[in-house]
Amino acid sequence: MEGFVHEWANLLIRWIHFIVGVAWIGASFYFNWLENNLERKPPQNNGIAGNLWAIHGGGFYHLKKFKTGPQQLPEQLHWFKWEAYTTWLSGIALLMVVYYFNTRLFLIDPGVMDMTPTKAIAIAVISVIGSWFVYDGLCRSPLRKSPLLLAATLVLYLSLLAYFLSEVFSGRGAYIHVGAAIGTMMVGNVFFVIIPAQKEMVAALNEQRRIDPAVGKNGLLRSTHNNYLTLPVLFLMISNHFPSTYGHSWNWLILVFISLISVAVRHYFNIRKVIKSLWWILPAAFIAMLLVMWMTAPAPQISTSTSPSTSKLATTQEKIDIDSMIQTIIQKRCTVCHSESPTQPGFAAPPAGLVMDNPDQVIANADRIYQAAVLNKTMPIGNLTKITRQERDLIAQWYTSLP
Repeated sequence: MEGFVHEWANLLIRWIHFIVGVAWIGASFYFNWLENNLERKPPQNNGIAGNLWAIHGGGFYHLKKFKTGPQQLPEQLHWFKWEAYTTWLSGIALLMVVYYFNTRLFLIDPGVMDMTPTKAIAIAVISVIGSWFVYDGLCRSPLRKSPLLLAATLVLYLSLLAYFLSEVFSGRGAYIHVGAAIGTMMVGNVFFVIIPAQKEMVAALNEQRRIDPAVGKNGLLRSTHNNYLTLPVLFLMISNHFPSTYGHSWNWLILVFISLISVAVRHYFNIRKVIKSLWWILPAAFIAMLLVMWMTAPAPQISTSTSPSTSKLATTQEKIDIDSMIQTIIQKRCTVCHSESPTQPGFAAPPAGLVMDNPDQVIANADRIYQAAVLNKTMPIGNLTKITRQERDLIAQWYTSLP
């Protein structure tokens, strides 16, 4: 029952997180697109910074942006904030359900650093919340006068954070906490900077006093940061499905590369109508992703016909059936989770639907077993079942001997 409840809590919170995240990201993408596509050429009506005509859903729309604000506020003024707040709250809830209630499964990897669950959670929380204070401090420092230098410093900080967390947590745990740190920066921007700036603009209009342009400029800077950080966060949200990234020995560097590629792609879509000569960004990003793919590719395995271990394996086969040995390892190290009826607390069903209860199922999933247990060493999760290096080597010998 515990695994059943945990699975449904995971599902419901993840679903909410996905829905409100789509709403937040959609609004962010739309308003940044709008900002970059406004027609700003004169003549413009008095007080208008730019306008745009659009067609969608069977109708025409005419949008205008004011330089400061209208002479009189409308009765209904739409705010965009609850999408961001709910995304963060649901994300933190999901982080707790998946990673903090199962630290030994998903957060702690004894092969990286063994620690108590309390210590692991403390490091995780400090890294997430502390990142907001570091980021906010950078944005309030003299670096704010040089957006490119500020962005470079932010990349450096996030790279150091990724490296530190990869030296402390499992690869999967490190990735998701870099994502949580970035998400906290983004929602912090909304809560502490963007919305207060908008409230100040509304108050100034109601009180018929001049709006300080610096208020809106600061809010726009943080909104721009959020826009560029969106794609790296989206990758980190789905990264747990791709052990070739977080399970690699250079996982932190792979994260940095993919994040920079994501930022470049976002930049292209932000400026493609303004600077058409930068069309090469997308093909360059694609080539860069191919390079990352090449970087993460497993080293070629020695053919069994020339492997020095083949004769030893053949000798062993005279006494013990190799398939029986592998089945024993799988039953001992893997089927606590990957079974029709998992015995590992927290699982009501086998992860990814992968079942290895009998030899036929093991053979059918040989590629996945080899990749996870030998190449990436991401399974067993947190090495809870304490698979040994010799057992991983035996799985490799078995796999390379398969027809």
